[in-house]
Amino acid sequence: MSALTLSTSSATAQRADVVVIGVAKGAKGPVVALGGESVDKAYGGKLAATLDALGAAGSEGETTKLPAPDGGLKAPVVLAVGLGEAPGKAESYDLETLRRAAGTAARALSGTKKAAFALPVEDAAAVAAVTEGALLGSYSFTTYRSDSDAKGGKRSAKDKGASAPLAEIVLVGAKPRDKAHKAAAERAEVLAAEVARARDLINTPSNDLTPIAFADHVREAAKQHSLNIEVMDEAALAKGGYGGILGVGQGSDNPPRLVRIGHTHPKAKKTIALVGKGITYDSGGISLKPAGHNETMKCDMSGAAAVFAAVVSAARLGLRVNVTGWLALAENMPSGSATRPGDVLSMYSGKTVEVLNTDAEGRLVLADALTRACEESPDAIVDVATLTGAMVLALGNRTFGVLSNDDAFRTTVHELAEEAGEASWPMPMPTHLRKGMESPVADIANIGERPGGGLVAGLFLKEFVDEDVVWAHLDIAGPAFNEAGPFGYTPKGGTGSGVRTLVRLAERTAAGDIG
Repeated sequence: MSALTLSTSSATAQRADVVVIGVAKGAKGPVVALGGESVDKAYGGKLAATLDALGAAGSEGETTKLPAPDGGLKAPVVLAVGLGEAPGKAESYDLETLRRAAGTAARALSGTKKAAFALPVEDAAAVAAVTEGALLGSYSFTTYRSDSDAKGGKRSAKDKGASAPLAEIVLVGAKPRDKAHKAAAERAEVLAAEVARARDLINTPSNDLTPIAFADHVREAAKQHSLNIEVMDEAALAKGGYGGILGVGQGSDNPPRLVRIGHTHPKAKKTIALVGKGITYDSGGISLKPAGHNETMKCDMSGAAAVFAAVVSAARLGLRVNVTGWLALAENMPSGSATRPGDVLSMYSGKTVEVLNTDAEGRLVLADALTRACEESPDAIVDVATLTGAMVLALGNRTFGVLSNDDAFRTTVHELAEEAGEASWPMPMPTHLRKGMESPVADIANIGERPGGGLVAGLFLKEFVDEDVVWAHLDIAGPAFNEAGPFGYTPKGGTGSGVRTLVRLAERTAAGDIG
């Protein structure tokens, strides 16, 4: 991850490769944002006019590079990044706007050694937003990139640099001796590092990230950060009666795992449980996915990655709350031993499920993990999963759905997601949809009506949550894996969706604001 420094020196005094400033859309053209005043002065007060002449408008996502004026700056290049509409005189820039602008700039500077960010940082919240955006935007996944081209020759330095993240970030205007500024930046560093952890896992191909390999990653992190850990292998799952996890994983040569990882604090007054869907590869099983739908199914463990990263974040931040993560890990494959449509599974809860579609497997592994999590009587449970294509159809690729057995908690989780900068939307669970999951041979079927499929999945999960436990379900199927081009601080591929929301939930719970 990029190195971070806070600096009170002016933007013009920064010894860097590039100075980043913000530019907004004004009534009469682009306007240089707060933080870029000294740079504008170096251009003789004509920076906005110069940008206008170059076609820059200050729109969000827009970047414009220009050479620094002779003798005006110690950096040779200025990068102007668009902030969108300029706020009113008594207003400040929206925090998410700052995150996205910083991320956009960081992506544009891939391969650069050192960049000074002179974006608006009026308070600690803005310091956190710019730091977070810049660090998240500088992410790159290069584990599987070779130094050699297809013909065996070495790639050029230019080619190598293009894939390298921004090495060093200086945050201009942030005060290293200000406790609030320093704490905000340090929190952002932890958060960005853990989102990167989740992204790395999501981007890792399934031949290297099996359930066992995933569990090994968790073991390493647990040792490093003094976390409690328990890993249940296939023998322990069979002995415990975890029919959902075993049923999904039985068609694969890579056996399933249920991992419990926990952060505890001696002064904690509340406990939250996080449950993540960890299908390390989803072929659909016997209900095989059609061609064109398999290529990105390494991402079907994004929920477990988010939960894992959130628990580690809670530990690194020293949050005064107990956070337990449950990772339901399995590989869903077709074989002679795979669960067949029409089979009945006996779940950990004691309920039986008729499996009518083996591609509705995520809810089966989550059901066992939810039941197990309830046994520890947490104050709240949140599960995270790339669960349904129906949610993508409903909300698109950048917004996740929030369902809950408690309307107030659903609203809270939605608001926390918005605070964290993650787009979400509260969704209902109409009781009449439960009828579609009635089975003639078992307690419930794993699918129901196609319309409202994301809501049906939520109703299924609700069956495995104790009535006296507050629970929410995040369906991150849309934003978990970005197949389009990168934008803001969001890269192509794994995004780490859900991590920041879960951490915000843990922080607010630790502060006594929830529960």
